[in-house]
Amino acid sequence: MTAFTPLFINGASTAASDGGTFEVRNSYTGKVVGTAASATSADCKAAIEAAGKALRKWEETRPTDRGRIFQKAIDLLQTDEYKQKIQQAVREEISAAEDWSYFSWVASINTLRGAVNMVAQLKGDMYLSEAVPGATVFTQRRPMGVIFAIGPWNAPVTLALRAVAAPIICGNTVVFKGSEFSPSSQAIAVEVLAEAGLPPGVVNFISVSRENAPALTAEIIGHPLVRKINFTGSDRVGRIIATEAAKYLKPCVLELGGKAPTIVLDDADLTEAAKAIVHGALTFSGQVCMSTERVIAQSGIAQDLLSRIRELCEKMKAGDPSDPAVKFSALFTEMSAENVVGMMREAQGQGANVLFGDLQRQGALVTPHVVTDVRPGMRLWDRESFGPVITFAVAQTVDEAVELANASEYSLTASLWSKDRFAALEIAPRIRSGYVNINGPTLHSEPGIGLIGLGGASGYGRFDVEAFTDKRAFIVHSSGRKYPFLN
Repeated sequence: MTAFTPLFINGASTAASDGGTFEVRNSYTGKVVGTAASATSADCKAAIEAAGKALRKWEETRPTDRGRIFQKAIDLLQTDEYKQKIQQAVREEISAAEDWSYFSWVASINTLRGAVNMVAQLKGDMYLSEAVPGATVFTQRRPMGVIFAIGPWNAPVTLALRAVAAPIICGNTVVFKGSEFSPSSQAIAVEVLAEAGLPPGVVNFISVSRENAPALTAEIIGHPLVRKINFTGSDRVGRIIATEAAKYLKPCVLELGGKAPTIVLDDADLTEAAKAIVHGALTFSGQVCMSTERVIAQSGIAQDLLSRIRELCEKMKAGDPSDPAVKFSALFTEMSAENVVGMMREAQGQGANVLFGDLQRQGALVTPHVVTDVRPGMRLWDRESFGPVITFAVAQTVDEAVELANASEYSLTASLWSKDRFAALEIAPRIRSGYVNINGPTLHSEPGIGLIGLGGASGYGRFDVEAFTDKRAFIVHSSGRKYPFLN
């Protein structure tokens, strides 16, 4: 008997109004691991209306009271019950190996901690008017309203919590649509907030079958009560959502793809750089928006660095995630695996060399690959692979390395390796990326800042107070004001 994931609307778990469901399969075994309710149009409207009704009281709650609920949720997440629940769910649904399932639990706790810290930022200003003598101006950070949030499957619990926590702590209410690949994992994010005392309707969870998702997503975006959309996922889908939102001039926060470059200069610590590159490229099979996808090495150390990377890759075991020795498992679909292999074969036909790997897949499983002589214009350079692939290019100079790093539609995160930190701090701002990790992996972002796409295929906006509040002004005018037109 497989587990069933219901909808969660107005504080209550419920089946879809027409009884519809869809299957959830483990990407490694292909076996059905659960079923989920497939929301109808009526269910989506009910979730939006519940959020709209709950907004009236929730937006007037004190930020510190919201913070207390979140702190309670943090306490719950730290229990063995939730630790086991999260790890089991992500293993079953997305074939997460032990390291990634553990990360899913720890990162979820840290996500809520970051949201609690946002409480202190929910403040306004008071100052004298520059335009009207004697008038006083007050500004407040006010909630925007109902937020439509869409989370991805690859870090399902963590990114579900991020999608809902930032809006909710700011006083908004949320309708959250999970991925059809990980509904049970994402439902845990809603469950823990409800158990912590979040009032009914403040967060609502819907899951939708793959075939019904496009139409219902467009319908939700167009609903008058929905004020903003946040989406984490591919740039392909992000463009569709942004286009739909533009019909109603509704703003979005879009955290999309990545093609993170790592520049390794001649004076870098190659042992540490190689470790960070392999970690950044192969964690969860490279299915992370911050994954290291492009290595750009100065010519003086390129061969040495390649040898170290290959040596580390040879030690990586891929396969059944139930094996503790396995570091990563299958990609999320066989289609995804075929796309990754196809990108590498295509690059090979255009002059790239496969230094490590067999250009094969077993179902959705792809083993680590290192591909050299990759250059702009190849799809393997230009597009996010979302697979366990390290592409390698050689630059003669620092200027050439920076130019290659910037030869991309993506702008999410990057890495720069040099023992000369002062020189690195001069070079890093030239890399067009929201984050540049100096002597660290691309797979890193700071709590409280969040990921920062600079437009294009990486999207734009942040999960912060500024993104989920309106800055509103109130002007108290002095009596006896003169109106020239009337006097």
